[in-house]
Amino acid sequence: MQALIQTPTPYLEASIDFYSKLGFKQISETPLIFSDGKASLEINPNRYARAGLRFFKDSWSLEISKLKPIAEIHPTKDGHLLADPSGVWIFLVDGKPGFDLHEEELSFSTLGNYMGISLESTDAKKSFEIYQILGFQLAFGSVDSGYFSMTANGFSISIMKPNSCPHLFFNPSLTYFNGKNNMNIIAKIRSLEIPITEEITYFNKEGIVDNIIIKDPGGLGFFIFND
Repeated sequence: MQALIQTPTPYLEASIDFYSKLGFKQISETPLIFSDGKASLEINPNRYARAGLRFFKDSWSLEISKLKPIAEIHPTKDGHLLADPSGVWIFLVDGKPGFDLHEEELSFSTLGNYMGISLESTDAKKSFEIYQILGFQLAFGSVDSGYFSMTANGFSISIMKPNSCPHLFFNPSLTYFNGKNNMNIIAKIRSLEIPITEEITYFNKEGIVDNIIIKDPGGLGFFIFND
């Protein structure tokens, strides 16, 4: 299985400029794919496109048979569509992508250390069941606690129950954890004149903005956190 994050856009040039400014590299023209070495995103200007996750495999027939009792499955031109309880659209594509999704050891964009996708789910147990059927395994936390991470082929998804995060949350969001270097990264993002959606002081006793959230032109969220 290979994975890709889809972001819609009403303003294609603005989306291209957003990712280019942040140091992402274009790795495919059709479809339009940008990567920071670890996170790969398809910028989709189709008016019916929605933010979501695209998973590629030769055939999803076995998984579809297991998903049908718990999720509404919609046929697409290249596979299947469903949504998990977070509302995130999941595209199951039959066949391999027509481009190289090789991941590098480290992220190279301005955003720092990419850690994976974050989701808030109204039914964490059902979200776990769906991603488990798709081949993900529990990597951290527990379903009962309402906070856990799952991985498949190096692609990581963290799932949280409602009312877990005291800041804006966009499903899905890419998460970057940068430790003590986060302040330098925030300064660099400001210098690039990337609009900041939320400045977060909640976790800092001195009221310093040490975490931020940004969004791309299509509404995809980015958590730039110090862990």
